[in-house]
Amino acid sequence: MPGDNRKGETRKGEAMKNLTEDQIIEKALQILESRIFNGDTLDSPAATVNFLKLKLAGRDQEAFCAIFLNSQRQVLDFEEMFHGTLDGASVYPREVVKAAIYKRAAAVIFAHNHPSGPAEPSAADCSITSRLQDALALIDVRVLDHIIVGGANSYSFAENGLI
Repeated sequence: MPGDNRKGETRKGEAMKNLTEDQIIEKALQILESRIFNGDTLDSPAATVNFLKLKLAGRDQEAFCAIFLNSQRQVLDFEEMFHGTLDGASVYPREVVKAAIYKRAAAVIFAHNHPSGPAEPSAADCSITSRLQDALALIDVRVLDHIIVGGANSYSFAENGLI
């Protein structure tokens, strides 16, 4: 039958059955990144969290990341800025400010993972977020959120009134 797409859909379905979980996650990341870096905005906390969970969940070392945004909240760049150990990463505000200036960011969303524990922030997480907010305020860059990914769970500073 002309225009019948069922054969193509069947082939896609069969191909998907043969993919490993890691390959499916990689495909999902490619789709999300293509949407995000082609002018879409991260217009909801859920969209941001889903993107970050795919990027950060399941890692065995802490990674501190930044999503740099323009004044219309479009994504300019996603960067893994600092890497650490199982329970911490050193974050340098000076380097974050340099990156924000270089990328001409108007706003930023921070994220990091907790490889070995719950997503709730530690005192150190709260402290570095405050230091980053202060440093970026000097160059008129807003910190919109800091999201922690712990396994399948996440914690948003903005949603919990910490930003």
